[in-house]
Amino acid sequence: MSLAWPGSGAPQWWLQIVSLAVFARLLCQPISWRRAALWGWVFATAWLAATFWWLFISMHTYAGLAAPLAAAAVLALALFLGSYYAVVSGLFRAFAPVHKAWAALFFAACWLFAELARGTWWTGFPWGAGGYAHVEGPLAALARWVGVYGIGAVAAALAMGLAQLHLQDLRRTRTWVLVAALALLLAAAHGQRACALGALDGVPGCARSVAGTEGGAQAAGGVSLALLQGNIPQDEKFQPGTGVALALRWYGESLRSAQAALVVAPETAIPLLPQQLIPGYLEGIAAHFTQGAQAGLLGIPLGDADLGYTNSALGFAPGQAAPYRYDKHHLVPFGEFIPPFFRWFTEMMNIPLGDFSRGAVPQPSFAWAGQRFAPNICYEDLFGEELAARFADAAQAPTVFVNLSNIAWFGDTLAIDQHLQISRMRALEFERPMVRATNTGATAIIDYRGVVTHQLPRFTRGVLYGAVQGRGMNAAQDGDQRTPYARWAARWGLAPLWFAAVLVLLWTCVARPGRDQGVR
Repeated sequence: MSLAWPGSGAPQWWLQIVSLAVFARLLCQPISWRRAALWGWVFATAWLAATFWWLFISMHTYAGLAAPLAAAAVLALALFLGSYYAVVSGLFRAFAPVHKAWAALFFAACWLFAELARGTWWTGFPWGAGGYAHVEGPLAALARWVGVYGIGAVAAALAMGLAQLHLQDLRRTRTWVLVAALALLLAAAHGQRACALGALDGVPGCARSVAGTEGGAQAAGGVSLALLQGNIPQDEKFQPGTGVALALRWYGESLRSAQAALVVAPETAIPLLPQQLIPGYLEGIAAHFTQGAQAGLLGIPLGDADLGYTNSALGFAPGQAAPYRYDKHHLVPFGEFIPPFFRWFTEMMNIPLGDFSRGAVPQPSFAWAGQRFAPNICYEDLFGEELAARFADAAQAPTVFVNLSNIAWFGDTLAIDQHLQISRMRALEFERPMVRATNTGATAIIDYRGVVTHQLPRFTRGVLYGAVQGRGMNAAQDGDQRTPYARWAARWGLAPLWFAAVLVLLWTCVARPGRDQGVR
């Protein structure tokens, strides 16, 4: 399951289905519900720990937590999140229907329930959800309809269907079903090859990365962009004599010198509060944009001891009376806020700016150059249902997403690839471009089809030049260009998926309360 992510050496959508099918096959055996729950716990714990093992680096290498404690913390998180899958695995075994189609639907509902619980309860941590493996592949087309969780449920149903196949079933299967399945596989293989050759620009999820460099040519059309990547080492980022001085000098100069309609600097690009800066520093940056022909968007912490602190982005545009402000809403546990009863744990680590206040949901977009740029900070783009709240009014819906991140906390690991994959899924769900400005990578431009059109090499210092073409700016003239997912998620959040999962679970448990001897 973890190998289905990009950056692991084998990012293939089918690997997620096959690996889940192997696990589903275990649940089809005549075992007790207790044994099934144990297998579910082991499976999920191993999969999740192998997916976000890089949390060890943030806690040990950069926060100073002892290696055994950091490793134990990653395992404890995986065990806790894996418990959701343990519960639904036991539930599936206890009430598994004999009918294979219904068993596949029941397993999909169980999987969907666990994924939703992991993604929303206790602030939620859905990193590694099964649907993210399908940014590329046949199921990517479902993103605009049901989102990442819906894709994960469909993949789970396919996995259970695959797990229940027997040789005699294949012999009885009609020829047209086999032909259709073969055609699907061939189409997927052709799509992967065409993507690799750069031949299918319009295929959802077909990625084609183009490196951009400082002073590089801008893409034709759209709003020209300059995305800053300072590559400030995390162990120096908040050190006054090294990282802070470097960040203030480089970002200050780059914000002024970059030649683009919109210049974007990443999360905490300015690593000090405004009142801690040299007088005139932030005012000089603001004046450059408000009195010129460019706009700027930069990450900076705001607030004070009395009002509280926020992880924020400030926007400056010509003729603007007051700066635009966005405050991060979905904070990282332990890194940005301290959960109840866990202060003892955070006090064992050295985490600067570790207790922020939350911003509201939703917040207005940054209007500039005929577009509505909607910022999100760090892993906020992991929560599509919160981004969807901005789409309640088609006339004010974002036309471009802007992600400002600093994941240098996790070193040069596959966390960078995984976060890029998450952003691509959001682009597919909402059919809006996603612009990413990061400290160490992946600084990139993703179009509305989930295609990476421009990307800087990671762990380099430079400016990514390109352009972005927003969508849905004039709803009255062009019609409502919100995707079905954006429309229903803006109104109800994840409630429709919760309802579908619970309905199937309750119906199955009531209709068949006993156990059988294994789905055959």
